[in-house]
Amino acid sequence: MDLNNIMIKAETLIEALPYIRQFYNKKVVVKYGGSAMLDPELQMNVIKDVALLKLVGMQPIIVHGGGKEISKWVGYMGHESRFVQGLRVTDAETLEVAEMVLNKVNKNLVQMIEQLGVKAAGICGKDGATIMVEKRYASNGEDIGYVGNITGVNTELIDTLIANNFIPVIAPIGMDENYQAYNINADDAACAVAMAVGAEKLAFLTDIEGVCSDPSDKSTLISILTVHKAEELIGDGFIGGGMLPKLTNCIDAVKGGVSRVHILDGRMQHCLLLEFFTSKGIGTAIISDESNLIENEKPE
Repeated sequence: MDLNNIMIKAETLIEALPYIRQFYNKKVVVKYGGSAMLDPELQMNVIKDVALLKLVGMQPIIVHGGGKEISKWVGYMGHESRFVQGLRVTDAETLEVAEMVLNKVNKNLVQMIEQLGVKAAGICGKDGATIMVEKRYASNGEDIGYVGNITGVNTELIDTLIANNFIPVIAPIGMDENYQAYNINADDAACAVAMAVGAEKLAFLTDIEGVCSDPSDKSTLISILTVHKAEELIGDGFIGGGMLPKLTNCIDAVKGGVSRVHILDGRMQHCLLLEFFTSKGIGTAIISDESNLIENEKPE
């Protein structure tokens, strides 16, 4: 038995203690997507992380995507996926595929959580009228089909599941006032859910390390980013591509009351635990201002 390894493990647990205490019984929303959904080992690590968050007293909520899987099944049908401004053009046939695929992904995640001895329940935004939407158009006015713009989140079903010790696993399908289903951008859904439930944390699992001041240089990763600084980076043109809407969502979430939003590399094993429970953390955390720094982040 290697005593040094045992001591390292003990020190890691002790390091996590203040964070466990700080976020005990707090809601944390995990937006699950990207490569971490496709690699079986990464997938299991993410689910283990979420289960552990639950077992140490947090209240995790998963909002998941499934875009790559949807594209695959659309391809099986002989069609090509088309996107406008990052949004999937969703006709009636594509919507049917999206609902089928997202339901399959949803129940697989529930099954994995249950295998770890933690209760989970899979829903979509239609259940309990949890996510209500209106038809969304591209910014140039183009009709992109059954794509929803979120108008409200009813937390009653989510709150009921949490109160009964379940982890809610939410697929991004909503409906409008006429009960028509719509596909929703999963980042938008996670952001709206986090604000509605008053989440302490919102974590986006992505395929990048976080926000870098120079996107071509990983060493320029920004660990802590205030809303003001994030808006400056956007205004100065440093943020582009897929990071732009994601960072905008992060800013909206913080302004909407979420204490801290994390952009994490979901390809890194146990990225959630490293960010939530260690003093250094990984990725980028977006906060309202310097007054929201925790003790170890404050300059000496």
